[in-house]
Amino acid sequence: MDTTVNLSTGLIEECLAMGTTDKRVFLADDERWQAVVKRDPRTCDEFVYGVLTTGVYCRPACASRLPNRKNVRFFETSMEAEQAGFRPCKRCRPETPERKEAHALTVLKACKRIDEAETPPSLKELAEGARLSSFHFQRVFKKIIGVTPKQYAMERRAGRFRDHLRKSSTITGAMYDAGFASSSRFYERATVTLGMKPSAYKNGAQDVLIRFAIAPCFLGLILVAATAQGICAIDFGDTIEALKENLRRRFPKAEVQGSDPGFTAMVAKVLAVLEEPHRGRLDLPLDVQGTAFQRRVWLALQEIPPGDTVSYTDVASRIGKPTAARAVARACASNPVAVAIPCHRVVRGNGQLGGYRWGLDRKRVLLERESKGSEQGGDQKAPVMRS
Repeated sequence: MDTTVNLSTGLIEECLAMGTTDKRVFLADDERWQAVVKRDPRTCDEFVYGVLTTGVYCRPACASRLPNRKNVRFFETSMEAEQAGFRPCKRCRPETPERKEAHALTVLKACKRIDEAETPPSLKELAEGARLSSFHFQRVFKKIIGVTPKQYAMERRAGRFRDHLRKSSTITGAMYDAGFASSSRFYERATVTLGMKPSAYKNGAQDVLIRFAIAPCFLGLILVAATAQGICAIDFGDTIEALKENLRRRFPKAEVQGSDPGFTAMVAKVLAVLEEPHRGRLDLPLDVQGTAFQRRVWLALQEIPPGDTVSYTDVASRIGKPTAARAVARACASNPVAVAIPCHRVVRGNGQLGGYRWGLDRKRVLLERESKGSEQGGDQKAPVMRS
């Protein structure tokens, strides 16, 4: 199951449900006019009125000067008022709540259309269905979901493919079950989506070359592993065998080999950032797999400077999902590259450390070390994540 998509569309549906209330029915404009005269706040979500002499439309409870009744026109929605040529009042901003709800509903319908389509609809087709320009529709979609419609469609198909790949005896069967129209299109997208060839993903990274090295550090031992595309694992541990076993468990059929001089230089960069985090973030590519939601969380974590901490709720708000604190915590726990994606800088709302997959003692030491050096500052460049 694609947890990212369920979370995204589920939140939209939840918000729409929370915003739905029983409304009074105004049978005549005279009753609406009385609500305007009384500036009745209970009617603010039920209709808007436009003033012919100003070309502006307002909420019933707007504090602006009461217009002449003969110059007033009533509308059920702000969209109807704007279609009639009126512009929203800058004082009461009558378009804001309704437009957000309308946008959320539009995006939800687009997500469902993408989910149900055998071939993903184009941006133009989605925009036409929403009666918006392609540019405006993509901006609204990305603001609510966090990714573009194209990325959303790719993530959905990739999620279906992963599910089918684990169940299917053949890659071709999983490919068509997931909705890819042709093998050429699938293989064109596969490396970008999965980070490795489909056959390698299905077979535990079979034939994928992964170099690794283990070195001592102030947190015990650190393992750094990388594919040809970038770093795929940064792991802390107490014994060499335990670290090797964790790597074998993640990539059971990979071709794993020890470090060479070139890889040793990469490991040195990781250690340098670990020892002196205030001097800059890791300037190396990452080869990590995750859902769209996880990637959004990980990118947000990379924006937290050394010496600072934020709560899981703070991160959820930063990515536009204020109720998804638990999902943020799960994304932090799924982080495969310690320090490069600094999930240790996320704590509970009450200031307690919370969890850390490499142990709370290590998390505490990392935060204390970063706090001591944070005043020195320094330019920071985020590592490039490959998905």
